[in-house]
Amino acid sequence: MKKRSVLIAGHPTSVSLEEEFWDALKSVAQFRGLSVNALIEEIDQTRSGNLSSSIRVYVLKAVQGRGE
Repeated sequence: MKKRSVLIAGHPTSVSLEEEFWDALKSVAQFRGLSVNALIEEIDQTRSGNLSSSIRVYVLKAVQGRGE
């Protein structure tokens, strides 16, 4: 588990994810032409629960949708 600081709407927060999810999140962000922080902000705007869990679900759906 790795904790990293990110800015969401100009406010710092920390997110804990396994290294594999950080790597996959970076890949998805790159594929979409976004920074990791911008992608996390997007995920944050549509989440209904915990941010770390929402990121994991988003990454899983993105990877499944791309057939990886």
